[in-house]
Order: sequence, then C-alpha cells, then structure tokens
Amino acid sequence: MHKSQEHLLRRGRFSEPGRLYLLTTVTYCRKPFFRNFHLARRVIGQMRQAEREQACLSLAWVLMPDHLHWLIELKEVTLATLMRRFKSRSTHALYKSCNYRGTVWQRGYHDRGLRKDEDVLKVARYIAGNPLRAGLVEHIGDYPHWDAVWL
Repeated sequence: MHKSQEHLLRRGRFSEPGRLYLLTTVTYCRKPFFRNFHLARRVIGQMRQAEREQACLSLAWVLMPDHLHWLIELKEVTLATLMRRFKSRSTHALYKSCNYRGTVWQRGYHDRGLRKDEDVLKVARYIAGNPLRAGLVEHIGDYPHWDAVWL
C-alpha cells in the first residue's frame, strides 16, 4: 500500500478494553536485533512495563529475532497508545543499551481481536511454536524469549 494510504489500514480499528488481541510488529527492514540476548531482554522489559502500568495483561508472547507476537488482554488504553508507548520505550532502551541510533521498528502493527468463541490456548500454542517453525530450536524450552500465563 502506498504510504499516503496507510491511514486506511487504521480506519475502523477499535480498541475495546477487556478484549483479547493478537498483536504483531516487525523490526525495520526485518533486521534481527533480537538475536542478541541482552537486546531482547531490554524489549521484554518494556512489555512487562506495559503490564505494570496496567495497559494490558500479557497472556502469551514470543520475541523472534525480527518480530514480536503478543497476545494481550487490553486494559484502559487504546491499542495505538499501547503500541506507541511500547515501541518508543523499547527503542529508547536499545539506544541506551548499545548506542544504536537507527530505526528499530517498522511503522504500524497488525492487530487481530479474538472472537469470544475462539480457542485462546490454540492461539497461544501458535505463538509459542514460532521458534520451532522457524527452525531456531528443536524444543520450545530451549528458546529463551517467550512466555505464557498457563505455564
């Protein structure tokens, strides 16, 4: 989509507190920043900060080398506010950590609101299985950058 039409992707986007959302965002030009353990932990710290601020409840997530899948229950902020804060703070944390000054995240993000009848555990298994499908590990327990409330 041409940059001048990006706003069309946001048309009709609605943030409903209490609803479950699967959020996906990717790094700029799919740069694999998060192969670096310490950089990945900095980003994860910002996800946890969003929880401490009661912006969301993280149900399951996986931080891949070049993208994030994050299953949340949205609290009293909009999706746009949650993602804007997360991306800004995680970028700042990376700047402080490694003196990197380039773009970290691509603009925008993908969100999908889960239906009431949707199997949340199935979505969480899909998220947790990303490192396996990508061939990064043979056993999910070997991948350090994921979590789920059911474990």
